[in-house]
Amino acid sequence: MTKPRPPLPRQLPLADLRARYVERGRALPAAIEAALAADRRSGAKAILAAVERRRRANRAEGQRLRMMLRYETALWSTGVSHVAGVDEAGMSPLAGPVAAAAVIFASGTRIPGVDDSKRLTAEVREELAPVIRQRALAWAVAYAEVDEIDCINIYWAGLAAMRRAIEALAPAAEHLLIDARKLRDVALPQQAIIKGDTKSLSIAAASILAKTARDARMRGFDDLYPGYGFGQHKGYPVRAHFRALRKLGACPIHRRSFAVVRQVLGLPPLPPWPARSGIPPELSGEAAALAAAASSMEATAGDLLEEPQGSHT
Repeated sequence: MTKPRPPLPRQLPLADLRARYVERGRALPAAIEAALAADRRSGAKAILAAVERRRRANRAEGQRLRMMLRYETALWSTGVSHVAGVDEAGMSPLAGPVAAAAVIFASGTRIPGVDDSKRLTAEVREELAPVIRQRALAWAVAYAEVDEIDCINIYWAGLAAMRRAIEALAPAAEHLLIDARKLRDVALPQQAIIKGDTKSLSIAAASILAKTARDARMRGFDDLYPGYGFGQHKGYPVRAHFRALRKLGACPIHRRSFAVVRQVLGLPPLPPWPARSGIPPELSGEAAALAAAASSMEATAGDLLEEPQGSHT
């Protein structure tokens, strides 16, 4: 028996359908899709085209998330349940603490949109952060403050913040996925993944929590130390920050081990960190460049550029 054709939907309220199935993103029922396919109006065709674009985007996002979970999935399949992604934010700013976060997801957890925080706008990061906290089996954020950064150098301070975040997890981690680092004083199996915040969902989630938590603290410092623009640039070495430094001098949260801040204060350059400062020789690429630059503190005022969109190293 031949199925009857769907009625031509001459009276379908296309504006309502667009609002429901395009703007709100609801799933399009098969019957309505068939009716729209039989409708010759351009508005009906536009709705179908928009729905198909969303479906393609959802399929692509599903594939991206599967790739982002390949490290976690491999560990989950061996019975390791508590896989923690770890990342930091705030290594290069001239002011404020360095933050680190650790995140454990239950097996199979997927959160659309989670990616390296540098790839996301501030608005998207702020939307994703509470979702990550809600969906995570465990999460923690920790800091190394400015006095510690100036005492042990930014490289080691970043590692200290990571260790504190890991130690604060409950339940505890069984395995660590870390963005381009290894924590030698943490007695847990771990993988250092170069550009891990683009390859692991757990690390990407940690990067978002670290970045948004640190940003919130810097907005608070903007109220305590007005005029520096901490609420806008979050302490990063941008031209506006350097202009404020020259005009106002350094405030208590400026990192006095950083060359630019020392110049403003009229302090002599610090001697190079000892050759055996502990930066692991196996670090390479982006991680090595960051560690060397942070350890030597060789930045000068002439090196200051506007902060790239989404930058948070």
